[in-house]
Amino acid sequence: DTSLRGTTAPGGSRTDVVAEGWQPGPALSDGDVTLGGAPQRARQPEEALMTELSELVQKVVKSSSWWERHGVDISILACSFLLLPAGFLCLRSAQAIPFLAGVLTLGVVHHTLTVKGSHLASHNALTESKSWAKVWAIFFIELCSAFTVEQATYNHVKIHHGYTNVIGLGDSSTWKLPFLNRYVYMFIAPLAVPILTPLVALDLLRNVEWKAALRTLCCMFLGFYCHYWLLLHVSGFQSPWSALLCMLVTRSLLAHPYIHVNIFQHIGLPMFAADRKPKRIHLMSLGVLNLPRNPLLDWSFGHSLISCHVEHHLFPSLSDNMCLKIKPVVSQYLKQKKLPYNEDTYSSRLWLFLQRYEELMVHAPPITELVGIQ
Repeated sequence: DTSLRGTTAPGGSRTDVVAEGWQPGPALSDGDVTLGGAPQRARQPEEALMTELSELVQKVVKSSSWWERHGVDISILACSFLLLPAGFLCLRSAQAIPFLAGVLTLGVVHHTLTVKGSHLASHNALTESKSWAKVWAIFFIELCSAFTVEQATYNHVKIHHGYTNVIGLGDSSTWKLPFLNRYVYMFIAPLAVPILTPLVALDLLRNVEWKAALRTLCCMFLGFYCHYWLLLHVSGFQSPWSALLCMLVTRSLLAHPYIHVNIFQHIGLPMFAADRKPKRIHLMSLGVLNLPRNPLLDWSFGHSLISCHVEHHLFPSLSDNMCLKIKPVVSQYLKQKKLPYNEDTYSSRLWLFLQRYEELMVHAPPITELVGIQ
């Protein structure tokens, strides 16, 4: 699609910027070269770039303490747990301000555990122990988020990260609902996320072993029932329906930015065919975008999903805090090598999607054909 070659992002934001040296022409496979010579000559520069960047990042990681690698993010999750009693007790109040404070507290805690906790757990970024990594994955993904570990890991880690912006695989198409118009999708549909998530999870249980399915069902039920029981017996809700309504409100409190972030950072960027995708460092620098830092979203979703998404896709096993720490190294390196480093504001992406919703979210995205860097 020639409209994506050598152009800036729609709306004039600093996205979709093709690196200098990318020349339009017939798409080539990973082993092809642009100016003749053996395929190995084409592979070497790209592999060398990723190797060099990895070495720079590894130096930062090795010089970091356990607190920087894991402690900061574990502390954020621990603080969220400690806020739970205050949130449930605030809901006992008959006054508006304490009650709303309780709703806000439980909503932020819920998204911190289900988004930040589940995301880190799916990448084994919470601990260096494989045994504890499995425990945390089950706790955050199944008990807190009502999803099955196996399917969450496969869909997110294996597919989305392995084939970022590759059409039919990791192109974020699971977030598209083309039968909805732009305003319903962007502003009303997110309220249904707490209901749709367990329904999708139940449907995916057909693809896992019966033991895993049974474990997931038990964890899902336990998570929902604990939330419901606490609202009745600690917060003092008198009717089941009022408790369920409060569950829906708190669980959908940050559903809008959750949906928006998932589409803003990939859809609208260059897309590739499975047999014509560039090498890893180019795939991630072209197909991933960072949003600005935001205190609420940084806490609830984590740096790797907000301002350090490029870094996260290049080095997915690092924690949120480590992604923030390597951000200057990664951004400087990509810019030095004249590779894209996509950044844009939340408001700019929101306006872009409202303007071009039909093109980006309804119709099939065009495949970007780029020749290897000269």
